[in-house]
Amino acid sequence: MYKTRPALTYSLVSIVGFLTVCPVIMLIFGSFSKGLGAFGTFTLEKYIQAYTDPAFAEVIVNTVIFVLGSSLVATALALFLSYLNNRTDIPFKFLFKIISLIPMMIPHILFSVSWVLLLNPSNGMINLFLKQVLSLDAAPLNIYSLWGMILVEGLLDLPIAYLIIAPAMASFDVALEESSKVSGASNLRTLLRVTLPVLRPAILAAFILGVIRSLASFAVPSVIGMPGRITVLATHIYNSIARGFAADFGKAAAVGMSVLATSITLILVYRHLTAESEKFVTISSRGYRPTVIQLKGARLPMFLAVGLLSAVLIVLPVLVLLYSSMVPYTMVPSPRAFSMMSWKHWADVLHDPISLLSLKNSLFLGVVGATLGVVLSIFVAYVIVKVKTRGASILESLSFLSFSFPGIVIGVGFMWFFVQTPLYATLWALLIGYIATYLPYGIRPMASAFIQIHSHLEESSLVCGAGNWTTMRRIVIPLLVPGIVSGWILMATMFLRELTLSVVLSRPGTEVLAVQILRFAEDGLWGKLSALGILMIGISTVLVVLATLVGARFKPMAAGG
Repeated sequence: MYKTRPALTYSLVSIVGFLTVCPVIMLIFGSFSKGLGAFGTFTLEKYIQAYTDPAFAEVIVNTVIFVLGSSLVATALALFLSYLNNRTDIPFKFLFKIISLIPMMIPHILFSVSWVLLLNPSNGMINLFLKQVLSLDAAPLNIYSLWGMILVEGLLDLPIAYLIIAPAMASFDVALEESSKVSGASNLRTLLRVTLPVLRPAILAAFILGVIRSLASFAVPSVIGMPGRITVLATHIYNSIARGFAADFGKAAAVGMSVLATSITLILVYRHLTAESEKFVTISSRGYRPTVIQLKGARLPMFLAVGLLSAVLIVLPVLVLLYSSMVPYTMVPSPRAFSMMSWKHWADVLHDPISLLSLKNSLFLGVVGATLGVVLSIFVAYVIVKVKTRGASILESLSFLSFSFPGIVIGVGFMWFFVQTPLYATLWALLIGYIATYLPYGIRPMASAFIQIHSHLEESSLVCGAGNWTTMRRIVIPLLVPGIVSGWILMATMFLRELTLSVVLSRPGTEVLAVQILRFAEDGLWGKLSALGILMIGISTVLVVLATLVGARFKPMAAGG
């Protein structure tokens, strides 16, 4: 395999470079072009038109409030839950750790819809309940507002913030706090002068990543923001290409350039913050002991408060989807509501040709796309981990480039590319876009698996006379099964629920589940939407179980090597 390594490296650099850099180049060209049919005639007209629009200032203000607010909510909640789970003796810690990660497992569009079903001002269940109990004339809460968007996006970004802050909190050396208190500092002063400064890199990293994710978010702005006439950059781009009498892809590309530039800048800031983490090391060769803080009398009240918070914010929205798929219209749970339950919405969805087509398309993209993505990830991860050359470093940078690009912006770039090819308006265009965008999710588990395989195993196989492909098939691949299964599950679930790229690239005949759910939400068909959403969650679960079973089936072979 050593002779083929340079050829393999440069081939992969070409493929991955095409997938990640090509849409960016097309986006730049597109932003200077007059239109899809006039590609090659360059002008600044679209930039002038986009950035002198009087409504654009309001879009920017809404975007800034939305991304900063949601990141603040996600970081504050993650900090609070991390502290309780890692530093205190609160009971059932394992349960709260799982609950903190639940939003990551639910498609974002379904999570957003569930909150609309609970808090929309006309017939949201919580609003109806409060109006009945308190005898109010108007709904007290309105999800179609900036605070509603901030709340839901903050909850969706909570897992990623938790995953960044929790490890730092768990490894915090409490001796630093004890030294501060022995020196006479109060609890508040110790918190402000010792605890938070030491955790600053993790907190800032979580906040910056939250800003990047909310800037790229489309589910919350489309499901909650658009009905409330609150436009942010993502929906502003969507409105340019999917609404009105004529799609303006040039204007969308011009606006997308500012989103892309902001996102890349934030990624650089994030890398700078994480690169300086050595300054804040608290675990060294000296004695280290993680200490659990005794909550004493506050233990039970704190447990009840976090339990109630988790149930109201996370568990309740999931249950409401199942309930809404069974009742004829949105209504507060009651004996009358339960007596009216039926499978009508499920039957409607299963007899709807477009819903069935979107189901079929999503299954194809999930199974075939994830399989192709994993195959590509295996080779890319192999070169990144095992081949220590300049080409491998370039490949690593290229492969993770797409992670920093907002999906809808890259979707516009792919649109400019595909419109000139036979791939336009086909499932293959979606498949290529999906693989390009979610390739890092396949590479990461594969790279971790490759790191654990010593090169002596390959060398021994080659010395014994086996060929390169025999070594790969008999030695490397069996040892990679856990990484392959993890990568396939991650990519398949991402492909099944993908929305941001799909709303740009999907055309009649290539509808996917997330786009069809968005159409139902725009038409207010909550029952059908809930039934299709439960189907989406069910299919994702079945794929995960099947992949796990297949992985377990091959595990003895790997062990027997």
